[in-house]
Amino acid sequence: MHKILLFDSFEKTQAIMEAALTHRYRVTSIPREEDVSAEVDAHQYDLIFLDIDASGKKSLELLKVIHGKNPYLPIIITSKSEKAETIVKAINSGASDFLVHPLSRERIYIAVDKAIELRDHRNEIAYHRHRQDVVYDFKDVIAESEVMRNILGSLQRFAGTDSTILITGDTGTGKSFLSGTVHFNSPRRQKPFVKINCANIPADLLESELFGHEKGAFTGADKLRIGRFEQASGGTIFLDEIGEMSLGLQTKLLRVLEEKAFERVGGNKTIHSDVRIIAATNKDLVQQVELGHFREDLYYRINVLPVRLPSLHERRDCLLPLAHLLLKKCCQSMRRDIHGFSDEVIGLIQAYSWPGNIRQLSNTIERAVILEDDVIIHAASLSLPPVRKSVAKPSHLDEVTPEATDIDDGQSLADQEKNLIMQVLEECLWVQKNAAAKLGISPRSLNYKINKLGITHPHWRRNS
Repeated sequence: MHKILLFDSFEKTQAIMEAALTHRYRVTSIPREEDVSAEVDAHQYDLIFLDIDASGKKSLELLKVIHGKNPYLPIIITSKSEKAETIVKAINSGASDFLVHPLSRERIYIAVDKAIELRDHRNEIAYHRHRQDVVYDFKDVIAESEVMRNILGSLQRFAGTDSTILITGDTGTGKSFLSGTVHFNSPRRQKPFVKINCANIPADLLESELFGHEKGAFTGADKLRIGRFEQASGGTIFLDEIGEMSLGLQTKLLRVLEEKAFERVGGNKTIHSDVRIIAATNKDLVQQVELGHFREDLYYRINVLPVRLPSLHERRDCLLPLAHLLLKKCCQSMRRDIHGFSDEVIGLIQAYSWPGNIRQLSNTIERAVILEDDVIIHAASLSLPPVRKSVAKPSHLDEVTPEATDIDDGQSLADQEKNLIMQVLEECLWVQKNAAAKLGISPRSLNYKINKLGITHPHWRRNS
């Protein structure tokens, strides 16, 4: 049963409202306006009825104070006055509704149900937002190294603009993470923040995902679909792995950047959408332009505010603070009581190169929390992959010699090749596309060798 706090400056109307509400809710009535704020501080309520007297000044100040402390707490204003100016001031000060006396029981019930439903929706939105890998304040981003502090300073300045941002950096450096921080510190913070990974969606479906499609546009298009650019209207869209986008789709994206307009797949109606774009990639787009894989005009259009995120080995001062933060978050989600790392583990964390960057560090700590039985993480639970002596990228996998790695010379060439592939897959968190790039071969060639050598992983779909 919902708890409601009720204050009305007129005893008669307060008695009427109390009689109407007590049939469905737990009601607490406050006889004096000056006691309302203290009551809200002392007890939890689902909704407040607050009366505004003829002048309304004092009650509006109280409304602002309560709303400032509890932005998700619905406050319904009641009054005998129906001046438009008073209503506008109340809504702008945080009121969820404004009711004018006399009130029927049905009108009160409708107002309460509507206000609580709105509160629940806001809580749900806040919950889903905080499930994202996003920090909402730049001050909460760990930046112990000078290079990272300079980057955050730039991003803070960029957040206040509408210009396109291009974030580059290795896999796992936090590109998606910081794109959300930029959005939620921008003038568009109250509008949608939509993320899409261009590498995770087949090329023939990505256009529909971005721009939507009309009913009957292609086989299986049995209804109209709203694309991500429409969903993000007024807000920000984050295009991760933009380097994977096809040339044809790059042309359409260029038009969106220039005209803020597009058509759905199979449609001829021009749709306008005011969206800020933050793009990210771990590829060298300059090289991609030279190879003809990325449009030069699009590159210059998205490279307005470039930011390169350093790898974890370039920001060693951030390593241990990040490890402790990730441990804390992991323990909270798993309800584990682990306080820190042993001295040996701290040494291992500092000595390791972390080719998978923050994502690899996070996964390693999560695995350690699952395996650890003590109140601190010990080396046996850390399970770090072996560090190769050389991390030089071979021009072709078949040219790799045993001297290039720490694999025993006594192994067969096939075993050496298999061990090398597994080492690189582990470093790339078993993402075959990234491992292929690191080995200097095509994803198709890597897939052939994986099947030939019998390499499996439980997360791969074909092994489930």
